[in-house]
Amino acid sequence: MLLVLLAPLFFGPPGTGGAQAPNATSAGCQIIHPPWEGGIRYRGLTRDQVKAINFLPVDYEIEYVCRGEREVVGPKVRKCLANGSWTDMDTPSRCVRICSKSYLTLENGKAFLTGGDLPALDGARVDFRCDPDFHLVGSSRSICIQGQWSTPKPHCQVNRTPHSERRAVYIGALFPMSGGWPGGQACQPAVEMALEDVNSRRDILPDYELKLIHHDSKCDPGQATKYLYELLYNDPIKIILMPGCSSVSTLVAEAARMWNLIVTLDDLEERVKEAGIEITFRQSFFSDPAVPVKNLKRQDARIIVGLFYETEARKVFCEVYKERLFGKKYVWFLIGWYADNWFKTYDPSINCTVDEMTEAVEGHITTEIVMLNPANTRSISNMTSQEFVEKLTKRLKRHPEETGGFQEAPLAYDAIWALALALNKTSGGSSHSGVRLEDFNYNNQTITDQIYRAMNSSSFEGVSGHVVFDASGSRMAWTLIEQLQGGSYKKIGYYDSTKDDLSWSKMDKWIGGAPPADQTLVIKTFRFLSQKLFISVSVLSSLGIVLAVVCLSFNIYNSHVRYIQNSQPNLNNLTAVGCSLALAAVFPLGLDGYHIRRNQFPFVCQARLWLLGLGFSLGYGSMFTKIWWVHTVFTKKEEKKEWRKTLEPWKLYATVGLLVGMDVLTLAIWQIIDPLHRTIETFAKEDPKEDIDVSILPQLEHCSSKKMNTWLGIFYGYKGLLLLLGIFLAYETKSVSTEKINDHRAVGMAIYNVAVLCLITAPVTMILSSQQDAAFAFASLAIVFSSYITLVVLFVPKMRRLITRGEWQSEAQDTMKTGSSTNNNEEEKSRLLEKENRELEKIIAEKEERVSELRHQLRSRQQLRPRRHPPTPPDPSGGLPRGPPEPPDRLSCDGSRVHLLYK
Repeated sequence: MLLVLLAPLFFGPPGTGGAQAPNATSAGCQIIHPPWEGGIRYRGLTRDQVKAINFLPVDYEIEYVCRGEREVVGPKVRKCLANGSWTDMDTPSRCVRICSKSYLTLENGKAFLTGGDLPALDGARVDFRCDPDFHLVGSSRSICIQGQWSTPKPHCQVNRTPHSERRAVYIGALFPMSGGWPGGQACQPAVEMALEDVNSRRDILPDYELKLIHHDSKCDPGQATKYLYELLYNDPIKIILMPGCSSVSTLVAEAARMWNLIVTLDDLEERVKEAGIEITFRQSFFSDPAVPVKNLKRQDARIIVGLFYETEARKVFCEVYKERLFGKKYVWFLIGWYADNWFKTYDPSINCTVDEMTEAVEGHITTEIVMLNPANTRSISNMTSQEFVEKLTKRLKRHPEETGGFQEAPLAYDAIWALALALNKTSGGSSHSGVRLEDFNYNNQTITDQIYRAMNSSSFEGVSGHVVFDASGSRMAWTLIEQLQGGSYKKIGYYDSTKDDLSWSKMDKWIGGAPPADQTLVIKTFRFLSQKLFISVSVLSSLGIVLAVVCLSFNIYNSHVRYIQNSQPNLNNLTAVGCSLALAAVFPLGLDGYHIRRNQFPFVCQARLWLLGLGFSLGYGSMFTKIWWVHTVFTKKEEKKEWRKTLEPWKLYATVGLLVGMDVLTLAIWQIIDPLHRTIETFAKEDPKEDIDVSILPQLEHCSSKKMNTWLGIFYGYKGLLLLLGIFLAYETKSVSTEKINDHRAVGMAIYNVAVLCLITAPVTMILSSQQDAAFAFASLAIVFSSYITLVVLFVPKMRRLITRGEWQSEAQDTMKTGSSTNNNEEEKSRLLEKENRELEKIIAEKEERVSELRHQLRSRQQLRPRRHPPTPPDPSGGLPRGPPEPPDRLSCDGSRVHLLYK
């Protein structure tokens, strides 16, 4: 079975949503008017869509096309730039008449164009000159006037060698006289006609005679292989091979390379790639097309090119009907040389009815080369196309409709003429280099290359139309485009590959009202932040900044008040500034593509990072510094208690400066080494209910860098340690009272709130990063609430105290008014009690030292007294011995007297 290829061929996007008017986030270009006698091809847009929109998006391309025998002079394609203008607008694009390019080349001679550039415009002049040994037949000059040359094209002619002295040049051919496509039945007679006409000319191959050696391939690769090797290995040597039938042509093409023979093939995949068309999927089968058709549906194939014979086409479309691979979402391109009623022909190998097949094939498009020149002009053989048909019909032995290959016969006829002209040019050029056609062999690459180049440069009028080849050796001709409408084929256009011009009759009909998309149209849409949420949070942030300014002003204005002075007002000022910066970060945090352009995104990303980083360092760093020094001073050993009296402010400022400096250094290195930029997160496609051929591809903009996780790990790492350490220090110092920093308990409360909010918000926002509203709400509200709490806890009590008690009152007046300086402030009460306790401890220590000294003196005197007074003799009366009278006590050990002495 023949190899069959089913390939979905994806063209440019159709009109359903191919382009959109730009929104507020993207620039666009205004639609421009087409030139006179021309038009503009809007890729992917229908005519109604072009009328409905005024702007086209950035990077969109338009292409100028001209009508009739005109060509674009100036830029053919313009592209929409980001600044709203089209490319090359300083150079106009015009459609001007051109004359036939066939006059710019001359067989066995040269054509010189003067008075203009390619293409040949009005006023251009071409002069003709023949090579040596040739003379010009016709006018030597022609002028382009309104798209027509003033004189017929001349040709160069030489004297022909007598017939008996000509050398034979052999052509090998494999004509399929039977089989899948019996095209040789009409093509072989057409080739024989061409050989007779060429050999009768005196100006073409005057020294040679073309002869044909052919076999019947039966359109069978196996049979063709046998005859191919007979042609190659049996004398005489054939200078070229002419196969027929696709499977045989493929076989011959592969073998021809090994023998330095020319076989021109048209590679579909290469051609579509050059045209900017992508073949995204291909399927082949040998017998049963069921699985390939299912694969086409699974791959979402919409525009499908089918390359198979008529018998296989019926099998394919029976499976197409079963898989519902037809209708308004699909379009099939088939070969145009099937019979008109091929889908209605009875075929026992399929199990689909005629009605089912008719429904499955409705709307498909066929393309086939125009095999017969529709114009009644004379070809290089001096025959019109109708004269050729009449002559060939007389030569055939059966009715043309019953003869295989009758439609393709003009191509076979012109193929011989193209070969003859190429050999003629080769033999004419070889005479000077010493290379002759008779010297050709299968190892002579030189002559093969010369023949190939000569054939590619051939250009002449044939019975099939204008014959010209492209750089790859493929025939460039008119292509007829037809569409099956209501069960019959209708002509909808012609394509002239020589001029790259498409003539469209506007008779095409589509089941869905418009051509289908080459695939499900994916519309990229950005998820933007809710504007209501952004405005609400922005209002809260603005009010917070106003509150911070009020607190800062209050603190500066009352900096002379002793109570304010004892709270380290400069650190409180830094806290207010830090809160303002953090609140200001809410604004760039909510900016996205709805508000800013793509090139502004990196600046917004850096603003977010710097405002949040510096705001945290100043606000939280100032509070952390207070708690740190309170803990440091009041947890010293007993012998270092004097440090409590010497808390130097510069140490506090240095600590804050160190924290801010670490942030500035980290952010600067981050910005220099790996700056933040705009990245796109893509989500799963969404299918809207109103259009089955459109899917939405949501995208979300982020600020990111190449090593984002590393930088966030560093940043969150030491910030998290500061938060945890702040919580620990606030807990450790909750019962400490100090006059140097009288608001440290309020600072500790603020640290608790900030730390908890930050430690919760950071991981939550990372988890919710794909949900823009939730992530922004968590991050921004955490900033707002922590800033509000910090400002209220630190500054509102101070305001209340000074407003209710009067900032002008001294400590003595405050005591007299309230009865005690500690009645309204627990901290002052604790401070006074501590001061009184220290004074009492000092007095007790002094008294204990004096008591100890007196006791020492008393013991010393008691020890000296027995030595100074000898023993008293006994009393004669028998009583106790008498002594001198004891002096009155001057010092008694009575505790009461000792106490009185100290009094």
